[in-house]
Amino acid sequence: MKILIAEYAGFCFGVKRAIETAYQEIEKGDGKKIYTLGEIIHNPQVISDLSKKGVNVIEEEELDKLTEGDKLIIRSHGVSKKLYDFLAKKGVEVIDVTCPFVKKVQNIVYEYYHKGYSIIIVGDRNHPEVIGVNGWCDDTAYVVNSIEEAHKLPQLEKACAVAQTTLIEKHWKDILEVIKLKVKDLIFFNTICDATQKRQDAADELSKKVDVMFVIGGKHSSNTQKLKKICEKNCKNTFHIEDAEELTLEMVKDHEIIGVTAGASTPDYVIEDVIEKIRFLKGEDGDE
Repeated sequence: MKILIAEYAGFCFGVKRAIETAYQEIEKGDGKKIYTLGEIIHNPQVISDLSKKGVNVIEEEELDKLTEGDKLIIRSHGVSKKLYDFLAKKGVEVIDVTCPFVKKVQNIVYEYYHKGYSIIIVGDRNHPEVIGVNGWCDDTAYVVNSIEEAHKLPQLEKACAVAQTTLIEKHWKDILEVIKLKVKDLIFFNTICDATQKRQDAADELSKKVDVMFVIGGKHSSNTQKLKKICEKNCKNTFHIEDAEELTLEMVKDHEIIGVTAGASTPDYVIEDVIEKIRFLKGEDGDE
């Protein structure tokens, strides 16, 4: 048996920074209430651990509950400009760990919106990153996530197009070709983050070489779901699991070359637990 791990897997820079910041705030022990706006990452194990240590999840519709001096961690997905203004008025201490790649998208949208450009965001309109980015152009962006939706765009005089940072490269390029037909003066920025692209490329390459592929990450994680789609194209035996508990003998018993990758919200220890469980189920030490 061989266990092969994708060259790039697990925590990306933005997520790692967000998690480290949350634990640093816990260690300060200054008695202030600490919240994260939504789950800081799509990983139930990490969320559970933070909760036990006093970091509570609060949703946007609950922000009125915050009082002056409370701490609110803005997760890597980022938020709208209006939300920053609201929190400042309430006297909430904002700990901003918006991913630098997401912040770049926000800045582009803000700049070109105020230059008079229509904004087009290619991505999932319900994803918190896209909702936040849209908030930097007063929620006026056209959000499209398919070729069909792009065809429904009106003819625009001038527009600026950006991508959700976790988008699949081909998806962005295919939709962009349609957008070009809809805009007379188009400026576009491929804002897919480098870490996302590396993970996707590594997963694509590895899934061509294995008998079974395990994609580890939260079931609600956008980038993990995309890794699964990529792997499925090359390996019909692809499984999306959150942790080692989901692994069964049935999944591995007939396979000798086993591939493992993980989304950007998956800690190293979860990946290691999965590898150990595979070895246990196979009754071998295996090799990596």
